[in-house]
Amino acid sequence: MRNPYDVLGVPKGASEAEIKKAFRKLAKAYHPDSNKDPKAKERFAEANTAYEVVGDKEKRAQFDRGEIDAEGKPHATGFEGFSGFGGGRGGGGFDFEHMQRARGGMGEDIFSSLFGEAFRASGAGPGRGPMRGEDVQAELAVTLEQIAADEKLRLILPGGRGVDVMIPKGVVDGQTIRLRGLGGQGGPRSEPGDALLTIRVKPHDRFKVDGADLRVTVELPLEDAVLGGGLRVPTLTGAVEMKIPAMTSSGRSFRLRGKGLPKKDGSRGDLIATTAIVLPADDEDALADYARRRREAKAGTA
Repeated sequence: MRNPYDVLGVPKGASEAEIKKAFRKLAKAYHPDSNKDPKAKERFAEANTAYEVVGDKEKRAQFDRGEIDAEGKPHATGFEGFSGFGGGRGGGGFDFEHMQRARGGMGEDIFSSLFGEAFRASGAGPGRGPMRGEDVQAELAVTLEQIAADEKLRLILPGGRGVDVMIPKGVVDGQTIRLRGLGGQGGPRSEPGDALLTIRVKPHDRFKVDGADLRVTVELPLEDAVLGGGLRVPTLTGAVEMKIPAMTSSGRSFRLRGKGLPKKDGSRGDLIATTAIVLPADDEDALADYARRRREAKAGTA
């Protein structure tokens, strides 16, 4: 696995927004549903793994400190330079080949005592076959309301197994989440595989997603645009009242703080409401007369 910063094409000091933007670009370009190139699936999986590491604040810090590798797995520490078994190859280290031949002896016990469960699960012991089941893939379609509410959703995995899935904060469309141990079962004494869950965000009839921000167009009556007043703005958690200043033009945007989608750090994006002035349908004559007088006044000063 390459360095996750290189995979996403961002520098080590990139901001969270830059990392998310880079991942979304790669996910869109290489998702197997839209890119039939045989290598696209590998590139997509690589980008998703990279985002799982550096897209998470805690994991990114661990990677930068060298505590985990590019796949998010802890580095083994504390064995550098250990040469307790002489006669090994390459300068006095472990002679793995010799230890693997020690069937019925102490070879496996020694490795198990030194490396614990990590050794037994790896399949490094003598006579071991594949030690892990296959990964399975599934998709989960979610609404913006469900993301905003941090809902736990019920998912039926391939094979019929049902699991409850908590939508992670900061999730983006096309992101794949790894559910550890929920994949296919392997052989005896083996670890199950993982479930790779791709999130699909359903389009909304009112809101458009812009990162963690949401955008919405709100109709503004002409009289309120001229005189100012209150305006009800829809949000994912219910409508709120917003003050509109006098002489507000159509297309003017207002930012409602914290009314967007959840971010990974626990904060929320904003809702950006853009006005669209609506002309009255019950007073057309008066409005037309006003417009004619305005036009004539402009022509007279020309």
